[in-house]
Amino acid sequence: MPLTIVLVLISLGFILRKRRLGNYLTLTGILLLLFFTNKFISNATMNAWEPEFKSITDLPVYDLGIVLTGVTNLDKTAHDRTFFDKGADRATHAIQLYQMGKIKKILITGGQGLNPANSNTEAKLLADFMVIAGVAEHDIIIEDKAVNTRQNALFTLEKLQSKSMRKKSRYLLITSAFHMKRAKACFDKVGLSTDTFPVDYYSSDVKFDFQNLVIPTPDGLIIWTKLFKEWIGLVVYKLVGYI
Repeated sequence: MPLTIVLVLISLGFILRKRRLGNYLTLTGILLLLFFTNKFISNATMNAWEPEFKSITDLPVYDLGIVLTGVTNLDKTAHDRTFFDKGADRATHAIQLYQMGKIKKILITGGQGLNPANSNTEAKLLADFMVIAGVAEHDIIIEDKAVNTRQNALFTLEKLQSKSMRKKSRYLLITSAFHMKRAKACFDKVGLSTDTFPVDYYSSDVKFDFQNLVIPTPDGLIIWTKLFKEWIGLVVYKLVGYI
């Protein structure tokens, strides 16, 4: 990850500070830190990576919207509410699409993740929130076993088959924009054809101002970390045959 790379270089530079190599390592670490915390560069890179958002009014009507989880705070135990992390767009935009008649049903896929702190599942928490927000309970399908994107696709297919839903129905895949390439590839791999509806954008409109161009910010580092994780995920998924 970017921060790890910077810390390793600066630490090695400190250990080897009496040698010329140590000075080079320290300087490289500092320059990389300035690069990774530059909001303009990180935002421009994320902007190029994330697909464009789609107009809701131009969408056809879909039989089902598939919502990937990964947006709730499972480290905070509560059974009467849903705590959201960044990414709540996945749920709120799905509700908007449902209320506007663009999706007839919603399938939520996601379990407890790899290191659960309590018995909650993300799919159930999002379903509870959607019902409170006006989605009919009988229009929600819960898949609460998946712990990664590969399983999201595989278990969604199994759930749809168990519900006798046709493979040729119109499905809309709803997930974060930075994650859409890998998610779409996973669903294609299992033979489930989907259209995409990216949400939860980390990039913003490009701004040429002093704050974005010059002042370091941790936001830039967060964006690069998201990109590194996603790029590594794509490479690993390709190597193991998930996409």
